[in-house]
Amino acid sequence: MPGRSGPTRKPRRIMALAVTFVAVASLASPVGAEPSVGDVLGAIVRVQSEIDPAARTANSLGLEREGHGVVIDSSGLVLTVGYLILEAVSVTVTEPQGASQPARVIAYDHNTGFGLLRTARPLPVTPMRLGDSGALKVGSDIVVIGSGGMKNAIRAKVVARRDFAGYWEYLLPDAIFTQPLFRDFPGVALIDTAGKLVGIGSLIVRDAMQQARMNPANMFLPIEALKPILGQLLATGRSQSPRRPWIGVYTREHGNRVFVTRLADEGPGGAAGVAAGDIIV
Repeated sequence: MPGRSGPTRKPRRIMALAVTFVAVASLASPVGAEPSVGDVLGAIVRVQSEIDPAARTANSLGLEREGHGVVIDSSGLVLTVGYLILEAVSVTVTEPQGASQPARVIAYDHNTGFGLLRTARPLPVTPMRLGDSGALKVGSDIVVIGSGGMKNAIRAKVVARRDFAGYWEYLLPDAIFTQPLFRDFPGVALIDTAGKLVGIGSLIVRDAMQQARMNPANMFLPIEALKPILGQLLATGRSQSPRRPWIGVYTREHGNRVFVTRLADEGPGGAAGVAAGDIIV
């Protein structure tokens, strides 16, 4: 009823924020250890990028992209999801206090989906420590936090751990799926019970648990996929992992068949004569 909705919504919102605050405090403040709640919230920044209109991903991912990033060292190194900064001509990072500064793209790893930035000046925050995403199991309690502080944090649970295959020829082993949904998901931080970073937000998927269609969840890049390649990304801008074959097609599965829906511009698939509507066997 309209007359009752006004007085009930605000207390519910306050209660939700209070519960989340308690959750973040308990996750980020294990007995006898750091980091503090302020450390965790302060390490999460806003990332905005502008893309060259001639870029290959301009039409599919947009000319202006926005999401989150996590500061992971004292020199201004920011970890985010790679598509936010892919083919960017300029990137801006906004600190929790509201100050903004330019950043440059350090690396993008197609195999995992991670991206790295470095700000023009070191950020006045405590860097987030990397946790153990391998320890997360179905049912694990976690907190999802975006830039903007406590108002942009939710309690969540891991609902699935499985490989994820994307229609754009992308395969991510042992991805992390969580509920409830965090809708402003690109680059958002997944925090474990020790207040450490265990994942970076990538997508919303409809079939997180596979057996149940239309069961939407967030998908996170597991931090364990970053650790073996982080040094390589910092040194050369890319990992030394073998490059995966690329056909340049976008696909859709229907009736146990894989159909080509469209082709990447100037991709090898189009050059070989593959066309939209073809079936891949």
